[in-house]
Amino acid sequence: MPGQDLDQLDNDQLKELIHALLWQLRLTDAFWFISTEKRFGLDTAEELNAQVWAKVGGLAARDIKKRFNIQQTGLDGFLQAFDLFCWTMLVDYEMERLGDGELILKVPSCPAQEGRKKHGLGEYKCKDMHHKEFSGFAREIDPGIRVECIFAPPDPHPSDMHCKWRFTIADK
Repeated sequence: MPGQDLDQLDNDQLKELIHALLWQLRLTDAFWFISTEKRFGLDTAEELNAQVWAKVGGLAARDIKKRFNIQQTGLDGFLQAFDLFCWTMLVDYEMERLGDGELILKVPSCPAQEGRKKHGLGEYKCKDMHHKEFSGFAREIDPGIRVECIFAPPDPHPSDMHCKWRFTIADK
């Protein structure tokens, strides 16, 4: 049956399939949001988006930990798992370690916000959604990881940086 035997694909074909599936995921996410916004308004779309991603972050981290046997906790465990998160492959996150206890995540170019801008739509408020997504993901890796938004829409931000986040480890 087509699509059932991935063993038939060579390495290049598997990589191409992954890229295709990630692109399709991004399209699905974008058109779901836009369709929800058109039907129910931007505020409702943002609220529903935050509810969805509050669940997705933790579930994705749990799945990644299980599939790839990630045992490490703390920021090192977070980085190891986050590197395998589908959105890390779709968004050009910049990660910067500041010592053992702090990690900065930057998003110079956000595909979702850039897509909205390209189609004449304004930025949407993604701060709450990403806080819930990142917190759920981090909590699944280590409940001591704290997530702080430095800035994200609707906050004002530089033209060359959509959002910036700080991850720290709580004192144990």
